[in-house]
Amino acid sequence: MASLRDIKSRITSTKKTSQITKAMQMVSAAKLNRAENNAKAFVPYMEKIQEVVANIALGSTGVTHPMMQTRVVKKTAYIVITSDRGLAGAYNSNILRTAFQAMKERHKSNDEFAVVVIGKIGLNFFKKRGVPVVSEITGLGDLPTFATIKDIASKSVSLFEDGTFDELYLYYNHFVSAIEHVVTEKKLLPLTDIATSTKLTSYEFEPSQEDILEVLLPQYAETLIYGALLDGKASEHAARMTAMKSATDNAKELINNLTLKYNRARQAAITQEISEIVGGAAAQQQ
Repeated sequence: MASLRDIKSRITSTKKTSQITKAMQMVSAAKLNRAENNAKAFVPYMEKIQEVVANIALGSTGVTHPMMQTRVVKKTAYIVITSDRGLAGAYNSNILRTAFQAMKERHKSNDEFAVVVIGKIGLNFFKKRGVPVVSEITGLGDLPTFATIKDIASKSVSLFEDGTFDELYLYYNHFVSAIEHVVTEKKLLPLTDIATSTKLTSYEFEPSQEDILEVLLPQYAETLIYGALLDGKASEHAARMTAMKSATDNAKELINNLTLKYNRARQAAITQEISEIVGGAAAQQQ
């Protein structure tokens, strides 16, 4: 049985841990608020560029672009968005398990695909499993700007345009609410699904539709990557806030159980001391 000193030491250390997890929970809650606002503020721009692309691509006959054409798939690229740090519950494990399982189901060998990784957790995961990584970025801030990921987004799109890859998939955690985020797979390239819910508008183009699409489609693909990153960041902070709240609650429960155990042990020790005193006094009277 643990001594009173051991139990008290565990209570003290658990209280210190709960203070840390509580502080991390509050920090994540503040970051979540800003990240959620960032993700929501970006949605109107993403919807508008999708509307414009759809109007040009679907509203005109005879307009084609290589980024919109399906070709024979020889090699596939996967963009996987994870975090740089842990302590976020199942945030990283869910996305990595889903992406890795899809890679194994679609491909017979690692030569048929490669990965573009955002986040240190994902980078370490794929390197340990021998998955080829063609591009990586780590150390992003809690509120990343487009400039910070423009290079990797542009490179990913270029790898499709130059024929290095024939398909490009995007994996990230879609933010639904503070307690719900869903692992999402999106086929980024070729752009075969750019339909818009709004009514198509007739435009007059200067220069031609082909010239506009040549500039607009790569920007649209890069926009989808950045939007997924903002979505993933909001999900990350929500997952970490939930995980730290759970850790704090568990620590409080453990403290209560240890306190009860300490009080019982202390009461037993006092009772034993009283019994010994009474027994000694009775022996002297005989």
